[in-house]
Amino acid sequence: MGNRLSKIYTRTGDDGTTGLGDGTRVPKDGARVEAYGTVDELNSAIGVLLAGPDVPVAVTACLTDIQHELFDMGGELCIPGHRAITAEHVTRLERSLDGFNDALPSLQEFILPGGGPAAAACHLARAIGRRAERRVWALARAETVSPEVAQYLNRLSDLLFVIARVLARHQRGTEVLWRHDRSKPVKPAAKPAKPAKS
Repeated sequence: MGNRLSKIYTRTGDDGTTGLGDGTRVPKDGARVEAYGTVDELNSAIGVLLAGPDVPVAVTACLTDIQHELFDMGGELCIPGHRAITAEHVTRLERSLDGFNDALPSLQEFILPGGGPAAAACHLARAIGRRAERRVWALARAETVSPEVAQYLNRLSDLLFVIARVLARHQRGTEVLWRHDRSKPVKPAAKPAKPAKS
């Protein structure tokens, strides 16, 4: 394993192709490469989130496990016929989602991405997760892909939405609600009354 990355550049991709895990050469913009490349982008976005300050321990533990699983998913997508993501992984995401969501107030309106630096980074990861899911479905229309891969990405995007709400509260941010009717000006918050002088 120590020699796995002994040489970083190979020049073999200078013709616009890249090697899959089974040695097959494919175009760099092919559907399979787009799929695992976007999963890698999602993993990197989660890394940016975790590199920020003041992320709760429970969120860090959850997302670090997910980073490992996304790396496994990249391997699955890079090696046709390989399987790494199972129904158990999807179920675990659902349990995490329910656990984080239970403590949140119900949401009556759509919210805009934001709510503080960590929450905004989490929303960005969520959006990349949705794109990764779309890339996987595009691949699945041409080649065989395990259904659990798309299911995992779907649940992960939902989980990241919920974690963004958790982070907004943890870092004392605020959720900005989407206003359907923006023709009416937003009323400023009432100022607290000044205490009477004694």
